[in-house]
Amino acid sequence: MSRTLPPMKKAANVNWNPQRLDVAAFAQAGGTLSGDEPLAHFDRLVAESAEDATRQVPVSWSVQGDWRAGPSGVGAVWLHLQAQAQVPVTCQRCLKPVVLPLGVDRWFRFVDDEATAAAEDEDSDEDVLALEPRPNLLDLMEDELLMELPLVPMHEVCPGPVVMSAGDLGADAAGAAPAEAPNPFAALADLKKR
Repeated sequence: MSRTLPPMKKAANVNWNPQRLDVAAFAQAGGTLSGDEPLAHFDRLVAESAEDATRQVPVSWSVQGDWRAGPSGVGAVWLHLQAQAQVPVTCQRCLKPVVLPLGVDRWFRFVDDEATAAAEDEDSDEDVLALEPRPNLLDLMEDELLMELPLVPMHEVCPGPVVMSAGDLGADAAGAAPAEAPNPFAALADLKKR
């Protein structure tokens, strides 16, 4: 079933629920939402983050609904999502925290059901999602931010010396190699000479 509802007039005082958004009504009304959520509310992002630094990190986001033509020219429900966060993660080179700026700026087109979404998503430039069950914008935002994380997070330039091999582990703070340990066989050779 394709949607052919005309856009509604802007709704000024609608309380949209971002955790169970009626995307079709939101798009028809040209709705907008924005806010700041603590990173601590995003369990999967916290699991990828360094230590307890996530408690004070805000995730700033905004979303706008739109009703415009889809690929077939028929009116379609669209959602524009933007989100930004400075996420502390562990540098995989020096094992110290590094703050990564993550940003999402993505359009989603919504269709009636999961089967249609799966079929159309393969051939679409945009992401295609189902209208039902109603999406949780915070979960969608978390999904998109997780995809922005690099596979191997690292500083561009690590703040201190980086241990690159097991041989480097014996270096002192100044970077000098430790003095060579005496050869136990040399002591035996000395005993044999006596």
